[in-house]
Amino acid sequence: MALPSLPLQQHLPSTSALAFGCMGLGGTWDDTPYTEAHVAHAHAAVEAALDIGVTLFDHADIYTRGKAESVFGELMRRQPSLRDRVVLQSKCGIRFEDEEGPKRFDLSREYIVAATEASLRRLGTERLDILLLHRPDPLWEPEEIALAFRQLREQGKVRHFGVSNMNAGQMAWLSRSLDQPLVVNQFEIGLGHLEPIESGTTFNDVQAGTRPGALAWAGTLEHCQQHGIQVQAWASLARGRFSGETARDPADEAARRLVHTVAERHGVSTEGVLLAWLMRHPARIQPVIGSSHPARIRACADALRLTLTRGEWYALYEAARGHALP
Repeated sequence: MALPSLPLQQHLPSTSALAFGCMGLGGTWDDTPYTEAHVAHAHAAVEAALDIGVTLFDHADIYTRGKAESVFGELMRRQPSLRDRVVLQSKCGIRFEDEEGPKRFDLSREYIVAATEASLRRLGTERLDILLLHRPDPLWEPEEIALAFRQLREQGKVRHFGVSNMNAGQMAWLSRSLDQPLVVNQFEIGLGHLEPIESGTTFNDVQAGTRPGALAWAGTLEHCQQHGIQVQAWASLARGRFSGETARDPADEAARRLVHTVAERHGVSTEGVLLAWLMRHPARIQPVIGSSHPARIRACADALRLTLTRGEWYALYEAARGHALP
């Protein structure tokens, strides 16, 4: 059965149903230089992703302090044809503590442009296919962001723009100042983080208070569907909470058992079940694979051949939330 098209494929037709998140590449989150072993690790992970049809590779300027981009850039330097096979996406807007202040978010025009240019240098490419704003900045000025986007687009450095970790109201506020659409919103969603879904199912019930922060996501999935914005799910594998042989938290045990039961029923991996659960949503969610282990990456391909029934989807939802819907 053919998978339905993604909203993002309207803009970038070669975009794959699954994305690969590069956060685990490049070594440690400090200034220690990456080594040839880190390049080999990245090569194995990227090849595994390519083998299962992944074309979108998701970066951020902060991942391993820039080394994730640098290592990926090294792969493209060694294999120049790789650039034409991938959709490159990166994020900016988070700054680590420095002499100017503590860890903070910065969506000023100057920082967006400077951070993007630094990412391009590390990746060794002339353009990003997509640039995302990594986190909302309480001091942001949408008109200033619009100027940064326009400058980067006119210079040929970025083709499309999006956001990450923003709710419907923030996207609508920003979009008022832009002269082109936001094409992506990447946020945490999945069996391990139900808040964006809970905000729609329990908003008028006492259960709405059972998940702090759920109401902040009210209308976000619907806004993305209405405006053709691609929802990308980070932490889509829930950091192994439901796919392992034992549950680290007893509260996850019922959901973990059910994930394994569904996987056995369909003859697929537990990773495939977790991603298929996301992809069953009508928002056409694009899961971002966070693991850099080749075997686990390849196991994710099972999601492409599994369509959960409505009953299975709700059974997993109920198990993950820990009690029945109202």
